Amino acid sequence: MYKSLLRLAYGEETMNFRSDNTAPVAPEIMAAMMRVNEGASLAYGADDWSRRLDQVMSALFEREVRVFTVASGTAANSIALASAVPPWGAVLCHREAHIESDECGAPEFYSGGAKLMLMDGEGAKVTPQAVKEAVARQARGIHSVKPAALSVSQATERGALYTQAEMMALGEAAKRAGLAFHVDGARFANAVAALNCKPGDITWRAGVDLLSFGATKNGAMAAESVVVFNLDLAEAVERRRKRGGHLICKGRYPAAQFLAYLEDGLWLRLAARANALAQRLGEAAGKCLSLAVESNQVFIRPGAEALKRLRAAGAEFYDWGGEASGEARLVVSWSQDEAEVERLAGLLRQFA
Repeated sequence: MYKSLLRLAYGEETMNFRSDNTAPVAPEIMAAMMRVNEGASLAYGADDWSRRLDQVMSALFEREVRVFTVASGTAANSIALASAVPPWGAVLCHREAHIESDECGAPEFYSGGAKLMLMDGEGAKVTPQAVKEAVARQARGIHSVKPAALSVSQATERGALYTQAEMMALGEAAKRAGLAFHVDGARFANAVAALNCKPGDITWRAGVDLLSFGATKNGAMAAESVVVFNLDLAEAVERRRKRGGHLICKGRYPAAQFLAYLEDGLWLRLAARANALAQRLGEAAGKCLSLAVESNQVFIRPGAEALKRLRAAGAEFYDWGGEASGEARLVVSWSQDEAEVERLAGLLRQFA
């Protein structure tokens, strides 16, 4: 099934490792979309499926949550952060965070001008010490922006994972500094599958207030959401979603995708498959790996000439840091053709 889907989408010779958002929709989710596509239904989240989504997500996270579907991950991140950060505030994040490097200033736009304060850390991860230092840099009273939120990605833009202990430590650091704690979970499924933990263990139990929970990269057609653990923020998220143009009229369709995604653990099965295939590429790359493979992203640095040879052989991927860096990102999707993985692994072994 996976092989035929990929060949239908990309062609016989393509080895597409550009991103998991290039993958097709999982059959189970497409079937769910067809099932709800009958008759009339209430609009703007008043439908049965949207109401049920709050219940299903609450059961998944083992506590009461509110869920607000939106059209994109950028919207989820921006609306969530704007709900917790004033225009004169600041969001602490890693230098390579998606909200910094890939969202065209949307978090600043939605918040009315809040500043992103950048931190460094291996694997695009931040530490409690980095949080403490970043907060201390803004200690000039009215002359400084006010640190208001900490945002981390799980998995990170480098494919690294925060363990439960690391999330707990970050949550404590955020609480001490009076920061709201937000998680960009575009690849949250890959993180939960790899860590083999309960979703609540790396979110609200660690002090997370807001989660941007994405499904689009892992089998959905277009399903992104803001999961609110701190219910005091729910009304702000709800109103900013409407004001920001992301209250979807036919809410049954994104809700139905999430319901099918979570049913019987489909989300974790799809993510686990992608993670396992990424491990094969990591093993083949050997000394060319930039970082250990922890999720479905593989970073290699074989040099610019080697990357040209990979492309000449049919591999498609993104350079990381520009062509001259000699580094690239390979992303394995839920539907990746295993033959493609083996073919690329064979090429990587030549450099390892």
